[in-house]
Amino acid sequence: MPVKPSEQEDEYFARQEFERRKRALEDQAGRATEEERQRILAVARGRCPKCGAELVPVQFRGIELDKCSRCQGVWLDFGELDQVVADDKGFLGSVRKIFS
Repeated sequence: MPVKPSEQEDEYFARQEFERRKRALEDQAGRATEEERQRILAVARGRCPKCGAELVPVQFRGIELDKCSRCQGVWLDFGELDQVVADDKGFLGSVRKIFS
């Protein structure tokens, strides 16, 4: 004769199944989010974040900055602001203090 599981056992296994499915959905969402991020980066690479025009590399004080071909905005990669204003005590030095 088969033994019926108690209510506590049913609840325990139901909770375990719920947690397993929840983790699976979170993993799936995380992968989808990362795939979407990579897709957007592939489309936006080399484009102005403001207007979407092509970015043109320009040299400034030995540092390669990105300048927009349409709106003329200048975009800095990580660490480039520090390189541009390293020795500047004027306006650019104060801008550096804002972002540091």
